[in-house]
Amino acid sequence: MTCFVRFQGTTRSPRGHFPGVFALANGLARDGRLSAAEYRFWRESNDWYDAAYPDPSAGDPGVYDPVLNPGAVAWFKSTARHLIDRVPGYLALLAAHGVPCVRVESAAPGRIVYEDDVQVVVVPWGPDREV
Repeated sequence: MTCFVRFQGTTRSPRGHFPGVFALANGLARDGRLSAAEYRFWRESNDWYDAAYPDPSAGDPGVYDPVLNPGAVAWFKSTARHLIDRVPGYLALLAAHGVPCVRVESAAPGRIVYEDDVQVVVVPWGPDREV
């Protein structure tokens, strides 16, 4: 059975989901809260990830559409070690700014609306639905 891994914040966003590690780090950068060294790490790391795996919305512009796929979020496949192994740098960046982030694992995180070799995008199961 495939296991999926997600790194996400502990507080729901205004849209109702838990923002992922990249969204949290991007928020720090957007708000100008990063030092020069942190900004360099963030920019270089984001560029590495952008080159390392596909952007789901490039292949399917509606994958994150809040009407078509409400609450859609990305999860790594547990076999994507080369991607998961680089996340601790982001976790350290977030921790330095007091932004909590947790690792979540699931065999069935939701209804899959996109899949490639290293990730899935899912619409999470509702609170009244069993996993």
